[in-house]
Amino acid sequence: MDQLLEIGVETFGDVTEDDDGRPMHHAAVLRNVVAEGVAAEEAGLDFFGVGEHHRDDYAVSAPEVVLAAIAARTARIRLGSAVTVLSSDDPVRVFQRFSTLDALSSGRAEAILGRGSFIESFPLFGYDLGDYEVLFEEKLALFAQLLKEDAVTWSGSTRAALHNQRIFPPTERGIRAWVGVGGSPESVIRAARHGLPLFLAIIGGNPLAFEGLTRLYRRTLEQSGHPVQPIGAHTHGLVADTDEEALEILWPHYKRTMDRLGAERGWPPASRQRFLASASPAGNLVVGSPETVAKKIAHVSQGLGLSRFDIKYSAGTLPHAPMMRSIELLGTKVKPMVLDMLAS
Repeated sequence: MDQLLEIGVETFGDVTEDDDGRPMHHAAVLRNVVAEGVAAEEAGLDFFGVGEHHRDDYAVSAPEVVLAAIAARTARIRLGSAVTVLSSDDPVRVFQRFSTLDALSSGRAEAILGRGSFIESFPLFGYDLGDYEVLFEEKLALFAQLLKEDAVTWSGSTRAALHNQRIFPPTERGIRAWVGVGGSPESVIRAARHGLPLFLAIIGGNPLAFEGLTRLYRRTLEQSGHPVQPIGAHTHGLVADTDEEALEILWPHYKRTMDRLGAERGWPPASRQRFLASASPAGNLVVGSPETVAKKIAHVSQGLGLSRFDIKYSAGTLPHAPMMRSIELLGTKVKPMVLDMLAS
């Protein structure tokens, strides 16, 4: 990486509303995601990520297909998943899909591998949630072997054994694969023991509270004999021309999303007070004017020693137009300010 920090954006293909306030068809959302990926490159951003889900409020179930469409219309921006639910997939097929994407994008593909904070994919694809831990443990170990692109011999309880097996297509220069974690020390240690880059999902609290995990990761990497690896972080946010505009645009869509998830998971309804606290300098949301957002990204990135900072710019029913404006401001205004702050 030539610059001090890579800055990217991510989406789950949240099902948005049209100009009349009606939910858009999933197909229209997917076409908008492709346009957003192209806009991210035009704005000068470094990464565009698409997350995998299997439920009605998110349109993307096959990130690599969406990313391939974006690859065909871009030339520079790196493209990846955010995340791939490795536990309910086959590591060999995941590697093949990303090596294919890497070829089509001329070496711009990367994957963020996770256990999944949503569980719909497990029953959908015939997996037992009782095997949640072993599924990810075994499949990540196999994927780490596949990244070496040598003949693989592997056996476990979660898929058929491999005996001196080569996997095709090979990549030209390898693929970067991160391990996405939500705050579990065990997950951080697992990523470090495999020598894989770490990606933190900061979805609540003060982002600098993750500093203990970054220290644990670096210490475990060293103890495991692995070289230094990059650390990235993802949080939710929105950029607008002013702080007030960003907060007012985001709030109703954020509340609707959090209330739906809260009803599923037993959380209390989202309150305006908690939303504003999350958007404060010590909160997890990155919301505001370019100046406000740049200061927060620089502060968190320095505090955690990050190599990349991603913002999930989509937020439930938030329409396409403010998302496009957020992407534009993030690339043309925020990124130059952040890099200047870090350089000084």
